[in-house]
Amino acid sequence: MSPVTSLLQDHDPEAYGARSTESDQLVVLHGVDWRTYGALRELIDSPGVRMTYLEGALEIMSPSRRHEHEKKTIARMIEIFALDRDFPLRGYGSTTFKREARERGLEPDECYCVDHELADAPDIALEIVITSGGINKLAVYRGLGVKEVWIFREGRFQIYTLQDEQYRLIEASALVPGLDFAAMEELVKISDQHAAVKAFRDRLR
Repeated sequence: MSPVTSLLQDHDPEAYGARSTESDQLVVLHGVDWRTYGALRELIDSPGVRMTYLEGALEIMSPSRRHEHEKKTIARMIEIFALDRDFPLRGYGSTTFKREARERGLEPDECYCVDHELADAPDIALEIVITSGGINKLAVYRGLGVKEVWIFREGRFQIYTLQDEQYRLIEASALVPGLDFAAMEELVKISDQHAAVKAFRDRLR
């Protein structure tokens, strides 16, 4: 029996996602071929399960309540900034992106394109990191050609830009100039999501 088959027999996505409100639940399998990854992605088609594939390694993750709260709070602040500044940002949520030739696939927490419709990959991907030990998402995004990756880890943003097929840390987004990451870091700590987004909106005025 393959490890994927074994996992499918034992895995209940809803129960898996309910185990913890603070920590993401994840498992990484190795030796998974591209066809199996594709079949598994279609079989477990649930918003409560995220999959990341990189050259035979497959991470299956169920995001925690904390993960989803931080993701949604940040996304709402990004989008209210775009609306307030009349900035042409187009959101595509957790769309699945796959590239067989590079053996890569995943669903970002949130993703955006700047002033154009989505084609093969978004311009920007947002990743919330709660639990360590999974697949290196930057390696996946590099193969997909995503221009900027915003990683939120332990209350801080790391902003990466793709240059010469490598990601480099930068101080602020070149694609969304003026977006205040420090303010988002501060306000995402507020447990009341509505109050946090409202406070962010007030700072824009």
